Amino acid sequence: MIVTVTLNAALDVGYEVDGVAWDGLNRVHAPRYRAAGRGVTVARVLHTFGHEVTAAGLAGGATGEQIRADLARSGVPTEFTLTGRESRRVVWVTDTKQGTTACFREPAPYITTEELGRFAADYRRLIKDATGVVLCGSFAAGLSLEIYGMFVMYAADFGVPVILHASGSALRFGVARRPALVVPDHRAAAQAVDPASARSRELIAAGVGAVVVPSEGQVLAIAAKGAWRAHLPSAHADTPVRGYSPGGGDLPPRDSAGGADAQPRADSPASAGPLLAGAAWSGGARGALVAGLVPGVLLRWPWPDRLKHALALAAAADHAGSIDIAAYEQYVAQVIVEPA
Repeated sequence: MIVTVTLNAALDVGYEVDGVAWDGLNRVHAPRYRAAGRGVTVARVLHTFGHEVTAAGLAGGATGEQIRADLARSGVPTEFTLTGRESRRVVWVTDTKQGTTACFREPAPYITTEELGRFAADYRRLIKDATGVVLCGSFAAGLSLEIYGMFVMYAADFGVPVILHASGSALRFGVARRPALVVPDHRAAAQAVDPASARSRELIAAGVGAVVVPSEGQVLAIAAKGAWRAHLPSAHADTPVRGYSPGGGDLPPRDSAGGADAQPRADSPASAGPLLAGAAWSGGARGALVAGLVPGVLLRWPWPDRLKHALALAAAADHAGSIDIAAYEQYVAQVIVEPA
């Protein structure tokens, strides 16, 4: 069983209005709700490909119940620890007439010491039977930046490998505990672990199993036995890829109800970012990439196979992390992996 941890789970709420009146009444045709958060995305993708996975983390209030219910409808088992405060919502309001979208992010809930203690106990119980742990995403308010480091250490006590996907201080404290794989979640962090940099080699020498860096149009992997670069052929430079956006932000859940095969509209941001033309990664693409790397860590796949699977998933993912299986099968046969 693979355990994913989401410490700041959210509910994406999508509203579509034919001409938004910002100073008047707006009638929403069909609101859409979807459990969100990077660890949730990873759990969905792993489940899609038949892996036994449990989505764990923190969730509270009526929003927390909606997060659990949405994952249950997707067939993803959950082990969220109940919190006293309401989980956050991210509201996307799309003006279908203008083709514009506004995003409203609620603040993260505050987590008490008692709630964190209960989750830590739940986490230790879960990892006893786990084959791997994925720690990723932002923190709820009140959590120490050292928390990922602590969870990596707990997993090490049971011999369970950890995939860490984080940024900033959370990444710095986490890598100090030597996870099996580190995937930086920031452009600045990615620059710091380029294969040519001393820092990436220092991480490997310090005991980190491997570092995988998503950058524009490609993925770089650095391990003790070498470094590799994966990308799609240049013929895809003019091909729209579902999981990329020019601005690099997560995109609104326009196709949340449409499942893995739903396609963005031609004028939506999700269709604007070709993989090899300098587009930034959406949250869905990054989550799919991390999910794609998990089986390679646990089953010790050769690095070319790991990168082909992970990059193809990222390219076939929409902004919410839903996978177009037909697109994945096309991309996985075309990914190029070269020594870096």
